[in-house]
Amino acid sequence: MATEIAVPTVLTRTRRRTVPTGERVTGGVSQAVLIVCAVVVILPFLWTVMSSFKTSKQVLQSPFTLPDTLHFENYANAWTQAGIGQFFANTLIVVGGALVLTMAMGSMCAYVLARFRFFGNRLIYLLMIAGLTFPIFLAIVPLFFILKSLGLLGTLPGLAITYSAFALPFTVFFMVPFFRALPASVTEAAAIDGAGEWRTFFSIMVPMARPAISTLAILNFVGLWNQFLLPVALNPDQRKYVLTQGMASFAGTAGYSIDFGALFAAVVMTIVPVLIVYLVFQRALSGSVVIGADK
Repeated sequence: MATEIAVPTVLTRTRRRTVPTGERVTGGVSQAVLIVCAVVVILPFLWTVMSSFKTSKQVLQSPFTLPDTLHFENYANAWTQAGIGQFFANTLIVVGGALVLTMAMGSMCAYVLARFRFFGNRLIYLLMIAGLTFPIFLAIVPLFFILKSLGLLGTLPGLAITYSAFALPFTVFFMVPFFRALPASVTEAAAIDGAGEWRTFFSIMVPMARPAISTLAILNFVGLWNQFLLPVALNPDQRKYVLTQGMASFAGTAGYSIDFGALFAAVVMTIVPVLIVYLVFQRALSGSVVIGADK
């Protein structure tokens, strides 16, 4: 008769990880700081949106209350009467052209500096880094005469080229380490398959560098969109004003008869494109952070 042997069942309790007190305190303080920063950023934006649907009288008398009725005509007045529509189109042309030029030239320059060894490589890279520390206001006078001699003063292409020149050092500085971190075996395999340098760059390196390019596109777009000093000094033609110039002119020339509802509507229309660009590239931006952490 076969005997059955009872195997004792061992019950194990899952131990919960005890979080150290210091870690909990640090996490709580960090969350509190983030909440405060979010409130500081979100509340003014919500107040601006709310004020854009009010009349000037309501903005002055009850600035923190909700509007009785939504005055959508403020957006129409800002777009037509204040000329925000024309300023918006000029800004899209200048920022779009500068962004394309910056990303194309910056990525190619960074690729060459990161993957090739030649005389002066280190010097060029250091000069690019030095360009990050150069104050814009020191270059206003030379830029004025250079653009004037080239016939580009007060033109949208001249302003786009100037924007690109000031955004280029940051782009190169950001992308050089990224291209250096890419495996050399990929370019070697492409060379074995007969791909030239141009084909390797556009077909292999650019897709691999998409997270960095997306991140830089967001950062450069925000910086160029909010640029104020360069257009004020180099773009005197009012018909070719960009949004920052148009907003300053709209707020400064109206005096005491300013239409605050239209002004806040213009501010909202200025902010919305930046939010759209961030939402479009948000996934790529998160991906670049994860890739950078993995490396």
